[in-house]
Amino acid sequence: MRVEPTTLPGVLTVEPRVFADARGAFFESYVLERYAEAGIDVAFVQDNVSVSARDTLRGLHLQHPRGQAKLVQVLEGEVFDVAVDVRPDSPHFRKYTTATLSGENHRQLFIPGGFAHGFCVLSERAVLSYKCSAYYDPQSELGVRWDDPTIGIDWPVTSPLLSERDRSAPLLSDIDPARLPRHG
Repeated sequence: MRVEPTTLPGVLTVEPRVFADARGAFFESYVLERYAEAGIDVAFVQDNVSVSARDTLRGLHLQHPRGQAKLVQVLEGEVFDVAVDVRPDSPHFRKYTTATLSGENHRQLFIPGGFAHGFCVLSERAVLSYKCSAYYDPQSELGVRWDDPTIGIDWPVTSPLLSERDRSAPLLSDIDPARLPRHG
């Protein structure tokens, strides 16, 4: 397995070792000890699966105060995945990093707590799986508008399919900073 830092400290790309032959492929998508040695020393408590059609955009989502670290991977299809630092006291506040995750490249993205997460589907359909370090908590749920101009994500879709919740999410500047996570 190869773990690489991204432009945001703490956000990592993971490339598992894949064994492929004429029959298909095999890889270990998560091994606690190996991931901990690589710096992803998180106790995951919940796994989620999202199935989405082309041009679906989900995000930007996070939880606070019950923050969630996430280990995201695509089982089928391809997505443009995004992590945004939304901690007002962070030197990387409003900065983002992206990764193309697919069922073909088996790449994963580790997103620590304190970051908003979103993705858009590049293929006809995508099946995304992600591990979470905290249980879903509706009272801790926060959303940031996907096209917030102060973040400036260069999404590869101009007219995404959005939920009403994502369409009406606030700009980051409209969220009380006391409601956002802190750095460190």
